[in-house]
Amino acid sequence: MKLENVNHIGIIGAGMIGDSMTVLTTGHGYKTTNLVRNPAKIPGYKEQYDTYFRQMIDHGVLTEEQWHICEKYLTYSLDYADLADCEVIFECIVEDLDQKHEIYRKIEENCPNVKVICSVSSSFLSDALGAKMEKYYDRIIVTHPFNPAHMVPYFEICAGSKTADGVVDFAVDVLKSLDRQPAILKKPNPGFIGNYLQFALWAACLKLVQDGVCEPKDIDTCLNYSFCPRYSSIGIFDHFDNGGYKLNITTCNSVFPILPRWDEAPDIIREKAESPDAWGAKSPTKKGFYDWNGVDMAAYAERVNAPYWRFCSWDFPKE
Repeated sequence: MKLENVNHIGIIGAGMIGDSMTVLTTGHGYKTTNLVRNPAKIPGYKEQYDTYFRQMIDHGVLTEEQWHICEKYLTYSLDYADLADCEVIFECIVEDLDQKHEIYRKIEENCPNVKVICSVSSSFLSDALGAKMEKYYDRIIVTHPFNPAHMVPYFEICAGSKTADGVVDFAVDVLKSLDRQPAILKKPNPGFIGNYLQFALWAACLKLVQDGVCEPKDIDTCLNYSFCPRYSSIGIFDHFDNGGYKLNITTCNSVFPILPRWDEAPDIIREKAESPDAWGAKSPTKKGFYDWNGVDMAAYAERVNAPYWRFCSWDFPKE
């Protein structure tokens, strides 16, 4: 439900995450200003925004009339002064610390009402983000989503050593009002929670392939048809608590000693990164671990989003 104490949300940066965030905030009836740096790109940003809503219409999430109501809440701007009354600002630019510091300086100069500055950074921690701030270093936190942010309901929150009392609680309230499910880190961790877990699994997958145990397709078959579907309705701690720990500790003692303990990316990835196939499906060769030539990418995109449509039951604005 929309918060009464939030009247205006600012989003700095469009592109992949920024466009998705505008769908999320306007779709919940929040006045939203998306601050962009290149006016020539605004038509492209609006086209992507519209595409996301059309996908939602196609899946019966909302009507075209509701979409047009949502878009009334969105404004694009080139001027930080248009963010002056924002209580919440999401910073969604590229992972460049100098550029982020410049943006935060401008927020300090132009936004006297901001209560929280939420960076969607996937790599920088709050203390590094706020290192050059003079006024609002106690209001900046990381709120890291998974793409696309309007589809995947998970956000993870990481505060800094100087974060003021109440800032994280306020951010949690904002995210919950957007139908998101926030997780809060007690202390900073590289990869936060989601990428830490995802890359631990990725490391194990790579080791199995590099050691010749199986092919990539066998691993994906395992993930699709064994334990991954289970964790869309219960958690891993649920699962192992329910099973007990007699067998669990035996399996831990058997498997933990052979889990990968790499200090850096393994050879199997380095070789890919240094080859013409460095971008996988987006490479000129359209090859990675798989051959993507002839693959229906629209159908693939549908499969990517398929598990998340059930979360798109929002209270869309009515006027």
